[in-house]
Amino acid sequence: MKKIWLVVIGVVLLASMVIGLAGCATDNRINTGNGNQTGIWVSGTGKVYATPDIAELSLGVEAQAATVAEAQAIANEAMSDVIAALTAAGIADEDIQTQYFSITEVTTWDPGKEEPVITGYEVTNTVVVTIREVDEAGDIIDDVVAAGGDYIRINGINFTVEDPNIYYAQARVLAINYAKAKAEQMANLTGVELGEVIYITENSYMPSSNYYDGRVVAVPEVGSTSISIGQLEVTTTVTIAYAINN
Repeated sequence: MKKIWLVVIGVVLLASMVIGLAGCATDNRINTGNGNQTGIWVSGTGKVYATPDIAELSLGVEAQAATVAEAQAIANEAMSDVIAALTAAGIADEDIQTQYFSITEVTTWDPGKEEPVITGYEVTNTVVVTIREVDEAGDIIDDVVAAGGDYIRINGINFTVEDPNIYYAQARVLAINYAKAKAEQMANLTGVELGEVIYITENSYMPSSNYYDGRVVAVPEVGSTSISIGQLEVTTTVTIAYAINN
């Protein structure tokens, strides 16, 4: 079962801060003039925390040989073994997508000729794998590393949620409620009557969670890879402007 923690963040406004707004930089302001920003402007932020239910694993194979044909044959065989391991682990075909493929020259510097010379070729084949049972991510990494051997490359793993909209909706409620409470407090402290909403905007954000940074090439000899899923912070910030009733 997913666990969600709800947190509302903000700053409590003091009466002295409201009265002394002139010349101060703030997201909360009262303007009774005739400009475009007439009214009470407030901002509010809501946060929720979600347990990831999707892991996106970037992995591939890399092989070098004297000729392109030899390097490609090695890479093809290694990737076939990796795909077979993924299939055996229950990964569907539609959850495996090629991300990158390249054939490049391998060169070394020839001091006699004072120029690089080709010594072979390198084939790189990378796929992104969607793992829908995140608790199995560590075991799947072990499986593909064993299948790919010395040719395997683990580029990184990213955690996310399949449907972020439910978390954005929860964070939005918190943000709007907090902004409204601030506007009501500012109106009460300054002796004005809060009117209708004349402007509202929203900015939502859910950063990805990365486990690996860089390519992992070592084959574990003992035990299994441990993966920490952690939590994702979903943030929504709203800015609302209220009219001031005369």
